[in-house]
Amino acid sequence: MFDLKIEGAEVIDGTGRSGSRTDVGIQDDKIVAIGDLSRERAGNNLHASGKVLAPGFIDMHSHSDWRLWENRRAESKVRQGVTTEVVGNCGFSPAPVSDEFLEDLCGFALHIPAGMDFRWRSVGEYLKAFDASGTALNVIQLVGHGTLRLSVMGFARREPTATELKRMQKLLADAIEDGAWGLSTGLIYAPGSYATTEEIVTLAKVAARHRGFYASHIRGEGATLLDAVREAIHVGREADLPVQISHVKAAGRPNWGKVADALELIDAARDEGLDVMADVYPYTASSTTLRTLLPDWVLEGGIDAMLKRLADPTERARVRRELEAPETGQSLLDRIGWENVMVSSCVRRKDAEGKRISELAAARRKDAIDAALELIVDEGGKGSMILFQLHEDDLRRALAHPSVMIGSDGSALSVSGPGAAGKPHPRSYGTFPRVLGEYAREQRVLTLAQAVHKMTGLPARRLGLRDRGVIAVGRKADLVVFDARRVADLATYENPHQYPSGIEHVLVNGRLVIKDGDHTGSLPGRLLTPA
Repeated sequence: MFDLKIEGAEVIDGTGRSGSRTDVGIQDDKIVAIGDLSRERAGNNLHASGKVLAPGFIDMHSHSDWRLWENRRAESKVRQGVTTEVVGNCGFSPAPVSDEFLEDLCGFALHIPAGMDFRWRSVGEYLKAFDASGTALNVIQLVGHGTLRLSVMGFARREPTATELKRMQKLLADAIEDGAWGLSTGLIYAPGSYATTEEIVTLAKVAARHRGFYASHIRGEGATLLDAVREAIHVGREADLPVQISHVKAAGRPNWGKVADALELIDAARDEGLDVMADVYPYTASSTTLRTLLPDWVLEGGIDAMLKRLADPTERARVRRELEAPETGQSLLDRIGWENVMVSSCVRRKDAEGKRISELAAARRKDAIDAALELIVDEGGKGSMILFQLHEDDLRRALAHPSVMIGSDGSALSVSGPGAAGKPHPRSYGTFPRVLGEYAREQRVLTLAQAVHKMTGLPARRLGLRDRGVIAVGRKADLVVFDARRVADLATYENPHQYPSGIEHVLVNGRLVIKDGDHTGSLPGRLLTPA
């Protein structure tokens, strides 16, 4: 007798193969039978005729490790069908922490939710604290290189000493032994941007020895995109470990079309025998912190030092000169235009949320650079923005590539409570339904089976998850039932706090978290550790 029987669904199993109508039997947290189960008894039956049953979606690139502290229900993610999130991306994780540089870490964080009190120091202590309260979905933790640097040397803009580098190596080794899956970098963000390639390789070798992988927000996604991809591949080659290139894109009009070249570099690396893959989100706008507009030297010494520099007329004039004509020869205005920079989150300047920098400048009778710098200062460096700077053809090309999977680059938010603040990028609410609805059903960039594979079997393979990502007997019962005819993202840039349509049931470890489109309140998720 099964605990639950899902009857009559079109089962798309996550391998990339087309689906077929069948039944699935679940006992405890596992799939125990697949086939005609009409004569088998079950404690509960879920009738899914006319619907698709797929493995639960794996979000390969997420930042929910911060938001899950106040949103254990993981509302905006599980309602998309996400059952596992990979967190700690872009070089930033909540651990390890040092007493000496704790203030720097807190200053660097855009949002510190209730409950995140930094009582831990090691990644192991952090994971234990996080896991104590439960969560609606499974979590895979990476260690951020920026956090390693912060814990050892703060916002120092220099190479680490031999002693500092050894400390970072030890912290990383301990973290992976304690349950982290690998190393992430955010090489456009200080202090990670202060690191040389050699420093990254040295740390990546530690991750490799402990069977970890390397995920990188690469050093440039615009004019220097191809060199940045080459650097990530070089790290993988030298350290002999798998490489995940995060949210592959070509930012700014002069760079449109370069995604094809970036994908060719990935193909060449794979032909060489290297394990290089990438992820993408299905939108033509990116999102990041407002302070990313600044040259990275401005953040040397931390957020307080940054604010002091921006208050100094001489230093501010230097910032202006570099924003108008940076070393790359491409100013933000040339690449995108201030009218394409939308303020998404400003706690102290709510008047700015949802507005373009060009609008704010006109309203305050300032030029755009002064308006942007004023906003960064007013927010204490904590504001965020959305950049409308990507091209649809590049996105479609990345989505169709066989070595590219799906990652939201978003967080677990909610339409009410603390997670409902601001106007965040709609990817936190709509990534996976958008791939299924817009790019599989409507545009047919992918078949439905291919789209599901990129959300399930492909990221599971990347992670070495042998018990998830595919519907098969003996696998964990992480499952999603959706209506392929009406699954769609509803979140917009103007009104992002909207759950998608068409996601009907979601099971995590055999328990219903979403039933008939509603959250059950169940928290069956687990902190997953490497095999």
